[in-house]
Amino acid sequence: MCGSFLSSLHESFLGLRELFFPRRCVVCGRFLSAGETDICESCLEELPLTYQWDIVQNAAFERLARRFEVEAAASLFFFGSESDYRKIIYGIKYGGRRKLARRMGRLLGLKLAGSREFRRCQAVVPVPLHPLRRWKRGYNQAEEIARGIADAMGLPLETRLLRRHRYTRTQTRLRGEAKTKNVQGAFRTDPQRAALLQADSIRYLLLIDDVLTTGSTLAACADPLRDAGFHISAATLGFAGG
Repeated sequence: MCGSFLSSLHESFLGLRELFFPRRCVVCGRFLSAGETDICESCLEELPLTYQWDIVQNAAFERLARRFEVEAAASLFFFGSESDYRKIIYGIKYGGRRKLARRMGRLLGLKLAGSREFRRCQAVVPVPLHPLRRWKRGYNQAEEIARGIADAMGLPLETRLLRRHRYTRTQTRLRGEAKTKNVQGAFRTDPQRAALLQADSIRYLLLIDDVLTTGSTLAACADPLRDAGFHISAATLGFAGG
């Protein structure tokens, strides 16, 4: 009896919330139906997928291969400044949409799980935030994306191996070489954690970020990981450029 009452109360609360604060699609802005979450079915169906997980030397791989020795690379969808789909990244990064980050991460993870190029990955490592920026934002968007990916791929999420020891400017407003200089030397590995992982024969890592533009952040993370003896693959939700 009590459970039925609480359930009815919960449904009433949700109904009132929908009445006064209707949910909208993060991409197109239209009202969401009861069965939709964050993104409407129409926008989800039209998501501009890259299909890079099915292409051996794709555009993401080639972009990163110019910066470091990468095993495999892929992004989920094309990300452009003029596209409404950029709002997915902005919502995840600045809008507090942690559930959306995990949902999109799972979608990407399912693609990677079916790819031969990513079959050797043994653990998922998100690009870390500096503690101060994480405190300001409340969470690390790359970590939330990585949670969804790790869940879909059935791999452990590793958040203690890589650390951002130097506070840097946001990469969003920087261009070209300025991005590289901004994050150069900003990341370090924990030697004890690295030793523990390698003792468990974990050497192939999947490095995760929200969007791939120049690849400077992923390269800055990959360098200390490779110096520690790991092999690096990389994946992001968004891919900037054609």
